[in-house]
Amino acid sequence: MTLIRPFAALRPVSGRAADVIAPPYDVLSSAEARLRASGRPWSFLHISKPEIDLPEGTDSHAPEVYARAATNLQAMLEQGVLARDESPCYYVYRIIMGEHCQTGLVVAASVAAYDSNRIRKHEFTRPDKEDDRVHQIESLHAQTGPVLLAYESQQQVDAMLMTAAEGVADVDLKADDGVRHLLWVVRDNRLIEKITAAFDVMDALYIADGHHRSAAASRVAASHQGAAGTDGFLAVVFPHRQMQIFDYNRVVRDLAGMTPETLLARIAESFSVTPESAAVRPDSPASFGMYLAGQWYRLVIRENLIPDDPVGRLDVSLLADNLLAPLLGIEDLRRDTRIDFVGGIRGLGELEKRVDCGDMAVAFSMYPTRMEDLMAVADAGEVMPPKSTWFEPKLADGLVSLIFD
Repeated sequence: MTLIRPFAALRPVSGRAADVIAPPYDVLSSAEARLRASGRPWSFLHISKPEIDLPEGTDSHAPEVYARAATNLQAMLEQGVLARDESPCYYVYRIIMGEHCQTGLVVAASVAAYDSNRIRKHEFTRPDKEDDRVHQIESLHAQTGPVLLAYESQQQVDAMLMTAAEGVADVDLKADDGVRHLLWVVRDNRLIEKITAAFDVMDALYIADGHHRSAAASRVAASHQGAAGTDGFLAVVFPHRQMQIFDYNRVVRDLAGMTPETLLARIAESFSVTPESAAVRPDSPASFGMYLAGQWYRLVIRENLIPDDPVGRLDVSLLADNLLAPLLGIEDLRRDTRIDFVGGIRGLGELEKRVDCGDMAVAFSMYPTRMEDLMAVADAGEVMPPKSTWFEPKLADGLVSLIFD
């Protein structure tokens, strides 16, 4: 199978996309989804978070939740809100958030390529989260949450996508969060063949976000032996230079019995420590901001402590290995309840707020992980520490879905 293939997408009919599209299922709680979908009967949240249509407190993994998703999808089809394209197409997808713009391609990515590590991972997955996505796919006979992929930017391919996005878009709308989503349907068979061939000579694609969705698609394909269209998974692939990763900051509940003065002295053994008069947003790798006892500091790790391996040299690893673990006793970022994570899109003021209110004792601002570092980790067959990346803007759910034949 080729690395990617076109497919006949299930999409909102003309004029209905604004009624349908929704944030990804995993960025909203059930309560938030219930509020966002209020008064919007065709919001895709009724499919991606179907517990909102059942009594409050319903287990989101209960069988009746997946059944309700299937019922809601069928209702959208019967009411003519969603319809399937007549023939396989590619879809050029552009997202604009503020001054940032990225243009990618909606595809059916090869499950076989995922299984053989040609579509490369950088995170561990949790069985319970995989199970949830498997149940969702099996209930809907469709994949509705796209995986975010990246390819190593190539001028020819980048230009091909930009050319396909010329002219009036088939969909052009601004979501309620202010992010603009545009979609062009690529129906020209010659262009489809050129795009497929251009991707098929690439060494690899890289999962940026959606490890549980891709793992679930692989399990579904195996159980169906690759039949009924299950040999591909729904994905949007962007050139890596257009991807935008925000900082993923850390807050810690206590100082492990130390005073702020003692902690500063211990940190100075491995970092240069400079007090700053304003919030510190690191402007280069291997540097960090720290907010402690009402004061911001700039931390720069000593160069001899930066290892050569692709995981160890990540900023998230440098902080964990040289400060969080040895000084604050936080060995397991996944399970230790003393640490929490704050997406950089919420701003540095959120870090100050969490410390000033007494909820947390210290906060660390991070330099965003670079796509090149993510790709190097994936190429090495390694995994990144938890909460290493925060991608923005988010892909919309409901704009394009892959339904099984």
